Amino acid sequence: MSSNTPSLASLVLGSPRFSDARLAALASTDGPLAAWQAACAADASSAALQATGDFAVGLQEPSGRTFLAVDRFAIRSLCYRVVDGQIRFAGRADELADGADIDPQAIFDYLYFHAIPSPRTIFKGVFRLPPGHYALFEHGQLTVAPYWVPTFIEPRSASFSSLREEFRGLVRNAVNTQLDGGKAACFLSGGTDSSTVAGMLSEIGGKQGPKAATYSIGFDAEGYDEMEYARLASRHFGTEHHEYYVTPDDLVRSIADVARSYDQPFGNSSALPSYYCALKAKDDGVTKILAGDGGDELFGGNSRYAKQRVFGWYDRVPSGIRSGLMEPMLAKTAESSISLLSKASSYVEQAKVPLPDRLQMYNLLLRLGVNDVLTPAFLSQVNIQGPAEQQRGIWSLPTTGSQLNRMLAFDWRYTLAESDLPKVCGTTRLAGLGVGFPMLNEALLDFSLKLPLEYKLKGLKLRWFFKEALRGFLPDEILTKKKQGFGLPFGVWATRHDGLRAVATDSLNSLATRNIVRPEFIRSLLTERLQEHPGYFGEMVWILMMLEQWLQAHAPGYKMPA
Repeated sequence: MSSNTPSLASLVLGSPRFSDARLAALASTDGPLAAWQAACAADASSAALQATGDFAVGLQEPSGRTFLAVDRFAIRSLCYRVVDGQIRFAGRADELADGADIDPQAIFDYLYFHAIPSPRTIFKGVFRLPPGHYALFEHGQLTVAPYWVPTFIEPRSASFSSLREEFRGLVRNAVNTQLDGGKAACFLSGGTDSSTVAGMLSEIGGKQGPKAATYSIGFDAEGYDEMEYARLASRHFGTEHHEYYVTPDDLVRSIADVARSYDQPFGNSSALPSYYCALKAKDDGVTKILAGDGGDELFGGNSRYAKQRVFGWYDRVPSGIRSGLMEPMLAKTAESSISLLSKASSYVEQAKVPLPDRLQMYNLLLRLGVNDVLTPAFLSQVNIQGPAEQQRGIWSLPTTGSQLNRMLAFDWRYTLAESDLPKVCGTTRLAGLGVGFPMLNEALLDFSLKLPLEYKLKGLKLRWFFKEALRGFLPDEILTKKKQGFGLPFGVWATRHDGLRAVATDSLNSLATRNIVRPEFIRSLLTERLQEHPGYFGEMVWILMMLEQWLQAHAPGYKMPA
């Protein structure tokens, strides 16, 4: 912790930029801590609105009041704990965990989401501040509330040409703002976002300056490698390109290190590829690497957005026809061998479920069956409906009349803030590398809030405006490719590589002794299901393995009572 007054604790993380001229000048001359103190003194409840960029701040003021806040996407993390009428705070949950018990509900949330969404952490009584939230602790009372909630404008029409030029300028400035003066570098998967960042880096560098460096990960497994697109982007923009092919031996060597590096269990399987990509950049002298995360979620690029629009068409069918004809007829044919009828029945089954619950109909834990996966002793300690209840609350927050924008804001919380950003931040931190997210620049965020709906999803065309605005800048092959990213072929490798299979087997057998997961489910998972469908069941093996690896490092004696 740092402080300009020895008797008062403070924690200032990240790179906040202050919109108020007085605060900006104060930050420049006296540092961001002084600017935060002045903002809080003026109005603590709106102090975080004065800052943009990535930040987390905790201040204990002379009055005794404590102020906490994190940025809109929680790129920087802040945890807190109230004990004996006093509040403590830190960047990591495990820094506040002395004497705290493991929370079974957090373990259930992890198995449901493959991460533990804020405000809960793995430790009872230790909480993480959600994105876009602040907290005030005064006279023993804690208030936690959002200081920012997405407000979508949703115009019916707009000038494409003027928006196109504005957008390109905003992206270029967002990339430029993230540079730290060192070697310009970015992750490059070959998708639209990372390729855009790579292109802007090359454009900013100019023909006479050093080339921007790009870093890509490949896998020697059919259907998992998209290095050809990364190479295409590198050639197109003339970057200094670097590649690393992750192997099963790499996973065996690093699974435990990556698992224990997080302050709580974390199951995003692309963390390992991200880690090796960051290591490669670090070895080359890069001090800060840029990531493309956020473009899909701000501009409508995930396939589920189109899929849910198709389900939304069902609501336009007159209710009498739905309930009196379609649903009874298709219910009778749900088990039909006729493919078309089966698909129609599945469509109706899903369309009848309201959002956001519909998004979890293929949730891995739910599909496998919580009662078949988890022990009765564990289930008696958790609220199975807890994740769904939280998601419904988050779904209702944004100011918008459209399903699409509500889904975007929903993904800002669950896809970005709770999964993808912790993945990248955690693995780059472990590699000793800084990271920036230009696609999450506040000016780009504000721009996306005002885009017409059809500019994000035109019919069923994903991120229409983003792609059209960059047509001629990005190669056509990248504009038309399907999204993939650094997907990890763990399940396939675990069935073929003795060392990796041993790590998985040992981890899951150890987990079986903790009375969380049914031993018979683990046996079936390892000996039958993984062999039958490595890609599908490999995901469950992975999240259970990473849970056990974390527990071995942080809570080796944890076990649910019988």
